[in-house]
Amino acid sequence: MLRSLLYSVLLLVFVGLAAVFGALNPGRISLDFAFQAIEVEKSVALMVTLAVGWIFGLFCAGVGVLRLLSQRRALQRSLRLAEQEVQALRSLPVKDAD
Repeated sequence: MLRSLLYSVLLLVFVGLAAVFGALNPGRISLDFAFQAIEVEKSVALMVTLAVGWIFGLFCAGVGVLRLLSQRRALQRSLRLAEQEVQALRSLPVKDAD
């Protein structure tokens, strides 16, 4: 409950900052993508750039998390095999050196 309220407040703050930024920076800029040139508002260009960067960051973090999950599964498998080996060794009779 508190977390969702905090997220909502942060979202409203960022939307408000974006609105203020857009009002303070009027004007259009021309973007040339080599195959097409477009004109967009400065604030829209910045917001799209931030969104694309955020999505790219999520993708990179997701790849790292998937790699860690794979390593975790491999380590759990190794641990399970090692525990089975220890249990098997504990069940063997002990031979005295006498």
